[in-house]
Amino acid sequence: MMLSALAGLPQELGGLGGSVLYIDTESAFSAERLVEMAQTRHPFLFSSEESLIRLTSNVHVCVESTCGTLLKRLERLEEDVIAKNVKLIVLDSIASLVRKEFDGRNSKNMTERTNLLAKEAAILKYIAEEFMIPIVVTNQITTRFGVPKEVKLNNPEDETSSVNLEGEGGYVTAALGNTWSHCVNTRFIVQYLDGPRRQILIAKSPVAPFAAFIYRIQSSGLVLEEDSGDGYDGTDPGLQKIRVRTSINQTAFEY
Repeated sequence: MMLSALAGLPQELGGLGGSVLYIDTESAFSAERLVEMAQTRHPFLFSSEESLIRLTSNVHVCVESTCGTLLKRLERLEEDVIAKNVKLIVLDSIASLVRKEFDGRNSKNMTERTNLLAKEAAILKYIAEEFMIPIVVTNQITTRFGVPKEVKLNNPEDETSSVNLEGEGGYVTAALGNTWSHCVNTRFIVQYLDGPRRQILIAKSPVAPFAAFIYRIQSSGLVLEEDSGDGYDGTDPGLQKIRVRTSINQTAFEY
């Protein structure tokens, strides 16, 4: 949502000077939060009702509730980009619908899921390259457990196939398996650090080294701490352990 608020700004103010297509599969979009971040970051620019209406009218929110309707939306993206002068596309999230509709215990379903994700990725890559615009896609997280090497799973990308056979501790990592991990060009991992601090990792990039930045979530959105950038030893994005906030009774995931 912070990116959506910034994308509509003129280029001289660091924006993209266009509209945003926000595809929401989790019914999590908040217009109130969008306005709060815009007003906090640029109080003089968004001081009137007219300016706020202009801001919100430039963010086109599409709510999709099934894999079928999402695919149809993606197949119409080219028309939407041209007609609405779209300069940023956000898909939040790619994982929620496929994890609801495809049973990970069924190998046929997993094959269909893999094919669907590959098709969606191909469409998004085409749009990004053809129109030279950023496309931000959020994933979810899942818990994986230690499995002896000699044990073969029915499907290595099946999140429900990973069972704890030796009592080894589990870890949290990105969902959707290796297929989706290789589909994305650049991957950022957003994880809990301590207290109010969070961390964003550059876990995969064709142009940037592995790096870590500390930030806090404030009324203006994500705010980086000064001199927080630092390198780290990267690993396969599909195996990257993600830190989450835990308590005795529950685990809270923030991504």
